[in-house]
Amino acid sequence: MNSNGDTIVILPAFNEQESLGGLLREIHQHAPDYQVLVVNDGSTDRTADVAAAEGAAVLDLPCNLGVGGAVQAGFRYAFEEGFAHAIRCDGDGQHPPSEIPRLVEGMRENDVDLIIGSRFLNEEGYTSTAFRQCAITALSVLLSAICRRRVTDPTSGFQLLNRVLLRFFSRSYPTDYPEPEALALMRRQGYDYAEVPTRFRERIAGQSSISGWGTAYYAVKVFLALLVDRARPVDPQLARAKLIGEI
Repeated sequence: MNSNGDTIVILPAFNEQESLGGLLREIHQHAPDYQVLVVNDGSTDRTADVAAAEGAAVLDLPCNLGVGGAVQAGFRYAFEEGFAHAIRCDGDGQHPPSEIPRLVEGMRENDVDLIIGSRFLNEEGYTSTAFRQCAITALSVLLSAICRRRVTDPTSGFQLLNRVLLRFFSRSYPTDYPEPEALALMRRQGYDYAEVPTRFRERIAGQSSISGWGTAYYAVKVFLALLVDRARPVDPQLARAKLIGEI
């Protein structure tokens, strides 16, 4: 891939006015050739105004769809606008734009459809609460078995996708907290991924939607979703070989 305008950076954002301005300036600094789209997920603050003031395209959703719906809307926009690659970053600033080149290099070096930025492959590692770390580890083991390929960071939203996967996700993408389920679904349809080490940081402002007992609820919900997905038949219309022929 190259940096001649074929790549778009997608930021799903819900009430991120305090984080967004500085984050967009960082993206312009570290990825100046890439277009930027902020998916305003029904925010009630000035998220859309801040994004527009920093020169980003803004996709205003009519209501709050949640993470999965906002991300899928961004993927569909990217595909329909003809982009060859899309980088997904969280709007809260946890994914440093200075790490984007690591994703790009990973896509150059691997013949895959998805590059995942993993906080757990970094030499510095990543610290979290003991319970959350145990939940992520258990999820990594289950998802690695399902995907038949190692997954170290199953909840990472720092990703780089190629065009064929954009097509797939624009047509089929999980809701709620979608990253683990999306990874399992794409593998069943013949798509491939690789992880690269990236640095994460604390969110710039606000609080995470997953904390305390929410972590336990999230873990149980994801485990059940992954098991249910295993019982669903593969859709031949969404298989990688089929969609490559359409684009």
